[in-house]
Amino acid sequence: MPAIATIGFFDGVHKGHHYLFEQLRRYAAEYDERPLIFTFLQHPRTVLAKLQGNDDFCPSLLTTTDEREQLLGQFGDVHFFDFAEVQPLTAAQFLDYLADRWKVRHLLMGYNHRFGSDGRLTDEQYAAIARQVGIRILRADSYGEDGLKPSSTVIRNLLVRGDIAAANRLLGYEYMLTGRVVHGRMIGRQIGFPTANIVPAPDKLIPTSGVYKAVVSANGQQLMANGLINAQALVNIGTNPTVGNTHQTIEVHIPDFSGDLYNQSITLHFTERLREERRFDSLDDLRKQIQCDLAALHPNQ
Repeated sequence: MPAIATIGFFDGVHKGHHYLFEQLRRYAAEYDERPLIFTFLQHPRTVLAKLQGNDDFCPSLLTTTDEREQLLGQFGDVHFFDFAEVQPLTAAQFLDYLADRWKVRHLLMGYNHRFGSDGRLTDEQYAAIARQVGIRILRADSYGEDGLKPSSTVIRNLLVRGDIAAANRLLGYEYMLTGRVVHGRMIGRQIGFPTANIVPAPDKLIPTSGVYKAVVSANGQQLMANGLINAQALVNIGTNPTVGNTHQTIEVHIPDFSGDLYNQSITLHFTERLREERRFDSLDDLRKQIQCDLAALHPNQ
């Protein structure tokens, strides 16, 4: 069956991407073609940096590969390319590959998307090259909200500033962070608020330090046994200055949960930043502040 495709890294799979995929679906129905979403295993900038001799470059990403696959799968068939393999291809070579291997007959390009190793081509040049292999180029409309175009860069900057609410509006969902639960110093347990310490993927963007409201989801048996598949939680991101830590940790306190989460993978869905992280004069002062933070989880109770 002939196909219509769109291509991009789609970090965050945000509202701007959603708008692109809605156009993809509409065109797919109009032309009776299957919708394909092509994306990449690596961020293009990582590959390009290595070509320039910078092997250590690693951008902080809004979504892991698994998260992107799950989010993109709502909109069409998802296929991952190794960007290092397709990067050397010219626009003509890449279009020929799409036509021959994937039966692409229409290519929907994002409003500012470019491809091909032969430089920045004009829309007219793309169209002329594509016609030679039986592909018609379509240029997608751009999406804007409150005068702001959603972009992965804008959302990253919002998260770095701790503006979870604005980031979530542009994402179209609550920013998520998945990590494996590891052993910590158990300071929280000592003051009556046990926490799960999580370690996320190394290239995942971590919001700025502070205390957050989040919903915790997991497939772990202990969470299921306690009926807390989607549990409200407090999340502290930072160095815990009250107890003299020197490295960043991500600690999750789930009220009324007593199960064993060690080595399980849990996902945090951030809903609000309550306050910045700060140093308290004593553990008792810290305990009192956590009690106030917990009250903010259910402000109407």
